[in-house]
Amino acid sequence: MGEGRYFLDDLKVSPTASLFEGFRDENVDLSFFFTRTPPGAEVGLHVHPYHEVFVLIEGEAVYTRGEESIEAGPGTVIVIPPETPHGFRNAGDAPLVQLGIHERGTMQQTWLDT
Repeated sequence: MGEGRYFLDDLKVSPTASLFEGFRDENVDLSFFFTRTPPGAEVGLHVHPYHEVFVLIEGEAVYTRGEESIEAGPGTVIVIPPETPHGFRNAGDAPLVQLGIHERGTMQQTWLDT
């Protein structure tokens, strides 16, 4: 990898997620998760020490951001402030496709509901 070109299949970290961490090959201070979450599946509450920005591409979701519950569909952008507990659930009957952009070249995550 490297040289500024990547394939999501090569970045897979699970059956539903690909992870790019910019520090690895490019010395870029940005990371992202590209996910395809099945209907009914969810990602539990967690925090990051930096902003995360979700870009919902396909599907329907309910996001938790602190005390808020946010219903969202395609084209929605949600900003999560640093240290804010957040998670999401696929609320539709099709895969939820989204990009979670992290403000650091190394993804840092602390799970809250383990």
